[in-house]
Amino acid sequence: MRFGSSGIRSRYGSELVSTSLALGQILGKKYSEVLVGRDTRTTSRIIENAFIAGVLSSDCSVRSAGLVPTPVVAYSVPKRGSGCMVTASHNPEEYNGLKVFNHGGASLFKAQQEEIEELLKNGSTNEDHRVIPRHSGKATDSAFLDTYIRGVTSAIHCGKRGRIILDCGNGAGSVASPAILGAAGVELRCLNCSPSGIFPRPSEPLEQHLLYLPPLVKAWGASGAVVHDGDADRMMAFDSRGRFITGDQMLILFTRYLDARRVVTTTDASMAIEEWAEVRRTPVGDSFVSEALSGWGDFGGEPSGAWIFPRQSLCPDGPYAAALFCEMASEWDIAEELDRIPVYPVRRSSLPCPHAREVMTALGAAEPTEGIRISRDDGWILIRASGTEPKIRITSEGRTATTADTLLDEGIRAVRQWKSRRKNR
Repeated sequence: MRFGSSGIRSRYGSELVSTSLALGQILGKKYSEVLVGRDTRTTSRIIENAFIAGVLSSDCSVRSAGLVPTPVVAYSVPKRGSGCMVTASHNPEEYNGLKVFNHGGASLFKAQQEEIEELLKNGSTNEDHRVIPRHSGKATDSAFLDTYIRGVTSAIHCGKRGRIILDCGNGAGSVASPAILGAAGVELRCLNCSPSGIFPRPSEPLEQHLLYLPPLVKAWGASGAVVHDGDADRMMAFDSRGRFITGDQMLILFTRYLDARRVVTTTDASMAIEEWAEVRRTPVGDSFVSEALSGWGDFGGEPSGAWIFPRQSLCPDGPYAAALFCEMASEWDIAEELDRIPVYPVRRSSLPCPHAREVMTALGAAEPTEGIRISRDDGWILIRASGTEPKIRITSEGRTATTADTLLDEGIRAVRQWKSRRKNR
């Protein structure tokens, strides 16, 4: 299995369990101690146990944080050597995966991913996968979650009590965000905050998955609503008028509120951010943003809802972002601030493509998941292979809607032509 833009992911099955075991063995040989956590998916405990078995078979100590949001593992890793989160993040329930963190609490950098991929590919573990534990260091410790919650609440200061609707999607955020926002003095109405692993809505926090929230925001007179995906590395929000705050708008809101002068974001983010800060762009994927922020930048994120605050950690942190949004809402009228942010028409589309990497290579991409970005004076287009699903994603932005539509149509047409050529070979 390969690392995508945010770890290893696939539909749950024996191959994923075997990969988890092998990954545990690899990390167990590289580090003296490994931390593991899991999201709420019903298959996560099985994968976690396989990973733990692999670590123990390498005579390495392993500690389990239990059921936690992904940022809890990242926050706790610096003192633990390495970390692994069992999650498929925003993917559907039938998926699961593994996200690995380096000793700095960041997602593995590209070179580190390639090293582990090579070890997995070459089978540099016990060839028959027999596990003979020699270390009794496995322990589950709720202190990791408690320490994280205290760390976030100590950094957030809500000036006045506000009303917020919180929707965790029955994911891992359910065990952290209600406690954090409650401690910050927010009056909460919680939806889908039971860590059952049964997702009542699609886990990805897209506007079309959350159409029930605007009427609730208006009916309750809330300052807004915040939403997480399955492992709470993402956070998206609504304002007091029930308007969905796009990822590009949220990037600018956080940039302005934090007075961030240097911002790292991805190639698919709006050109509007360049009106507020010095910007460096990376390929799409929070691991690329994290790697860039390790050496430069005050804040970073991508329009998907992954927000990274380097002073907190180098991992996208949904509960921290939710708390910071509530702090911001206690000082600003978010709806009025949104009205001041320029919005350029953005178009996004994705095409199912089992051979996405091959098609992108044929289109001329040096790296399929990084894709091809073409800029013009009046807009830009990005075509890339998804790092987590068998799809090709196309994003365009223009200073006018006509330009954005034209660029998107050109991109879709180019991808379909190459798919057709491959099919007819």
